[in-house]
Amino acid sequence: MDDQRRPPVLAHQRFAASRQSFKGLSLKERFERIHATNLWGASESVSGLGSEPDAIVSLRSELSALLKELDARSLLDAPCGDASWIHGMGLDLAYHGVDIVPDLVADLQQRSGAGELPGIYGLADLTCNDLPRCDVILCRDCLVHLSFAHIARAVSNMARSGAIWLITTTFTDWNDNTDCEDGDWRALNLQAAPFFWPRPEALINEDCREGDGGWADKSLGLWRLRDLPIAD
Repeated sequence: MDDQRRPPVLAHQRFAASRQSFKGLSLKERFERIHATNLWGASESVSGLGSEPDAIVSLRSELSALLKELDARSLLDAPCGDASWIHGMGLDLAYHGVDIVPDLVADLQQRSGAGELPGIYGLADLTCNDLPRCDVILCRDCLVHLSFAHIARAVSNMARSGAIWLITTTFTDWNDNTDCEDGDWRALNLQAAPFFWPRPEALINEDCREGDGGWADKSLGLWRLRDLPIAD
C-alpha cells in the first residue's frame, strides 16, 4: 500500500491536536503527560490501542514461541507501559520491566509487591539510563514515538546493556521514514533509510486490525544488537 493512502492513526491524531501543550517539555515530561491524559485514547490500556486484548491475540503465542526458540532466560520489556498484555503469555523466564513514567512504575511495583504481577519493575529513560542486563530486550510500540536522535540514543543504550537480542516494531511495507517530535507517532521500516538495518532473523506479523487492515504489515522483528549499525 502507498504510504500516503494509509488510514489515520489515533495516537498521531490526538498528539497533533495537543501539540502546543508539549512545547518545551523534556522527554520524561512528554510521556508523563501522555500517561496522565490517556492521550493515545485506548479504553482498556493507557499504553495505547496496541496493548488492548484484541491487538495481541496472535502475538502472544508467536512471541512466546520465539523466546523459547532463543532459549531466553531473561527478558527486559522496555518500555513496559502498564504491562497489561504480556503476562498473559505465561512467560517462563526472568522478567524485568522499565518505563520512564514514575506514577506508572510506582503502580507496577506496588502490584508486584502484592503478588498481583510477576517480575521486577524500575524507572528508566531508555535513551540514557543503565538498563538491567537481560538476554532479550522487547521494545514494542516505542521507537515509533521517538525522534531519530532519541532512537539512536535508545538503541545504543540497549546495546550497552549487554543484551544479545532486540525485538522491536517495524512496518515491513512502509517506504518513507520521517522524523517526528518525541511523543508523536509515525510508522517506521527499520530496514529503510536512515536506519538500514539488516534483514531481521525472525519476523512476527501482529495481525494488526487497526484502520481496517491498513496497517497489516505491523510486525515485531528480531535482530542481534551487535549487528545494528545505529548501535555503534
